[in-house]
Order: sequence, then structure tokens, then C-alpha cells
Amino acid sequence: MPESKTARVSVVRMPGGVVDDAVVVEEPLEIRVGDKPVSVTLRTPGDDFDLAAGFLFTESIVARREDIESIRHWASPNVVRVALAGGARVDLQRLQRHFYSTSSCGVCGKASIDALRVNAEPLDDGVRVDTGLLLSLPDALRAKQAAFETTGAIHGAAAFTRDGALLRVREDVGRHNAVDKVIGSLFLDSTGADILVVSGRTSFEIVQKCVVARIPILAAVGAPSSLAIELAHEFRLTLLGFVRDGRCNIYAGEQRLTS
Repeated sequence: MPESKTARVSVVRMPGGVVDDAVVVEEPLEIRVGDKPVSVTLRTPGDDFDLAAGFLFTESIVARREDIESIRHWASPNVVRVALAGGARVDLQRLQRHFYSTSSCGVCGKASIDALRVNAEPLDDGVRVDTGLLLSLPDALRAKQAAFETTGAIHGAAAFTRDGALLRVREDVGRHNAVDKVIGSLFLDSTGADILVVSGRTSFEIVQKCVVARIPILAAVGAPSSLAIELAHEFRLTLLGFVRDGRCNIYAGEQRLTS
């Protein structure tokens, strides 16, 4: 049965008294590689296999669709087990060090940039996108955010082609999870995308995920962080913020936009 992204609760509304309202569901998900737990994330149930695949891919744990033999729930709807194909190997000691660095603060950004520099090349400059079309995409994402319309408390991410064709939309209580769900779905289907649109702000980790997934344009309704901008310049990613009401700020990669 499909998981529900929302739940009904009683609230006291002022004014108005007691009413029935919808809230977004948040539950933990443990991701395992074989028998080894590698991460626990708080997510909105649904698209769990996409989330697991996207997480493992964007964290450079798997590199190819062929590395994954199967994904399934494991004894619980809140545990996902990823079985690797024969020949695919993961250094679990390196994996533990990696997640320690990226789950902390301070030096985690620099540690992750160094890891990314080993695993990714600067993005190709061949993609060109009409600026007017790009400015319209956050509205296209918002139109597909059913859970946001109901709760007002869930993030969205969407992948598009350079011509504006919608490829995937995913929602989640966590911004990074919404992005991993989109990228994981594309990864499992061996489908590429040119543009990622996110409903909130842009952090270093979201830029990193775009670079690993080879998505050259990232547009956000909110603002980017300084480290996100630094990484975008280094890997030649086109990064836009405050994309709304027909306007935007271009922080990196202006060469991909055409009038």
C-alpha cells in the first residue's frame, strides 16, 4: 500500500476553536548496505527506494546502476536494505569516516569538498537554457506539490530537461531527502536531467548532489550559502537563487542562460 505523506490531527485554531487539520508525516528511515546500517534519516514515507539509491549515489558509495542488485524493505517499513551486485565493493571503514565528517559541523564542508574533488569533474558547458523558461520552473514544481498544498510544511524537488519537460517530482520533510528521491529515481532508470529545481534554500550538500549526478543547472526559490556558491564556481555549476516572480539572482554559471 502506498504510504501517506500526511496525517490528521486535532488543533485549536484561534479564533475558530477545535478543528481537524493535516500535518506532514515524519518518520525515521534506516538505510543498510547488505547487513550494515549506513545512515538514519528523518523522512516523509514514500519513494523510500529512490531515497536510498539517491543517497548512496550522491554520497559516491555506488557509481553505476549496475552496482545495485536489489532494494527492499527489511523487516520494517522504516528499514531499507540495498544489496550490491557481485563485483561491487564498498569500503565500510571509509564509509564510516565519511558519514562522521558530513554529519558534523565546522570542518565537514571542507572534508566533503576534498572527497568530491576526487570523485567528480567540472560539469560540461554544452547545456543552454532559455532564461524565461527557467524562471517558470518553480511554478511548475509548486503545481505538483500536493502535500505542500495540504500541509504547507514539506519541501519539493523536481528534475527537468533543458526544454522544460518535467521528469520527476518528489516531496519530503527534508530538503536533502527530496533531492535524493529525485536523483535516485533518475539513477535507477538511467535517466539524465539538465535542471534541478528546489523549493527552499541551497546548501553545499545540494550543490554536491547535483555535481555527482551531473545536473548542470540548479535553481532554488531561496538563497544559497557561501559554501554552495564556492562549490558551484569550482565545478562550473549554474546556480540560481530567489527564483520567483519572474526574477532571480545568478550566483555562478551565467554562461548557460540565454535570453
